[in-house]
Amino acid sequence: MTCLNGVRVLDLSRVFSGPWAAQMLADFGADVIKVERPGRGDDVRHQGLRVRNSAGQETRETSSFIAMNRGKRSVTVDIAQAAGQELVREIARDSDIVIENFKAGDLVRYGLDYASLREVNPRLVYCSISGFGQSGPYSHLPGYDPLFQSMSGLMSITGHADGEPGGGPMRVGYSVGDITAGFYAVSAILAALRHRDMVSGEGQHIDLALLDAQVAAISHVGMMYLVSGQQPPRLGNVSPITCPWQSFDCADGQIVIAVGNDTQFAALCRELGHPEWASDERFATNPARAKNRLVLIPLLAAQLLQRGVHEWYDILEGAGVPAGPINGFAEVFADPQVVHRQMRFELSHAAAGKVPQVANPVKFSATPVQYHRAPPLLGEHTAEVLSERLGLDEQRIAHLRAEKVI
Repeated sequence: MTCLNGVRVLDLSRVFSGPWAAQMLADFGADVIKVERPGRGDDVRHQGLRVRNSAGQETRETSSFIAMNRGKRSVTVDIAQAAGQELVREIARDSDIVIENFKAGDLVRYGLDYASLREVNPRLVYCSISGFGQSGPYSHLPGYDPLFQSMSGLMSITGHADGEPGGGPMRVGYSVGDITAGFYAVSAILAALRHRDMVSGEGQHIDLALLDAQVAAISHVGMMYLVSGQQPPRLGNVSPITCPWQSFDCADGQIVIAVGNDTQFAALCRELGHPEWASDERFATNPARAKNRLVLIPLLAAQLLQRGVHEWYDILEGAGVPAGPINGFAEVFADPQVVHRQMRFELSHAAAGKVPQVANPVKFSATPVQYHRAPPLLGEHTAEVLSERLGLDEQRIAHLRAEKVI
């Protein structure tokens, strides 16, 4: 048994944010039906690296698609046709959740917006994820992750300071706006589902904007601006409020040290051979260290250059000082802690034989995450779902294929 056993999700979303949320729900046990365009499918079926099968041959599957779509059943439906719209409405009739990430208002013309689907199923929890939300002066605009990183202020605090080598605003190295919005979507959907089942008996509409989600995720850094009126500095790998909290060069690479309190700083100083630094009034407290960062950091850096990354890591780990190497992905997936936590696994796939997956990080004590399905082939489950959910026979399904509705 899983947490969401019996919950039915209609996934009308594409690319990253919506599919990521729907995959999380699938991991938790929901039955997720992914509706895609006939012939082309989700845009991310055409983005990323091609997955190779056991013979080393490229398949049509892409790294981007398989990252976001395990646990789902793929149904191809042309929602531009009235017959296709009716099929989706019928699937929605006995669904619990709908997720869509079209531009605001786009689904109205197909009769698949919240107001329309609420008429056939008032218990629907309907989550709309869009770039700028369902209202406001930007609501009609399309948007992609770099825009939300830039417009939210995230890029203004990411990267090295102006005037330093490589200085200037920098994008985070993955689609953080999409993934963050996906996490907010899952939280909101589960809250609305509980309200429906425990309070109202009815669903509701969730309006989630990627820009809003990224502004919210700035959290404590945004609050620094709100309480001071000052733009937080862009400091590269350095924290503006905690010291030392950054990367350092070692003899053979770089290590990150993140000292969270004065006790840890004293331990660091002992291991560096300078215990007196911990009692120096310039460095004795975190506010003092942050204020005197430009004095302290060169002292630490000179000592850390004397040994290699893994030698320092072992020393600092033994002393209780938070530190870690800057891993590439080969090191990430070979790390004994990551291996122990089973963060990489494989699923049997219809085209690739096996596909690697990054695991869901949630560890339930009573209802563990179960991975039932690999990311689906395009339209792999169309006939299955239309027969199972709508009761259509082979003749009716064949007619829909002939009419290019599915």
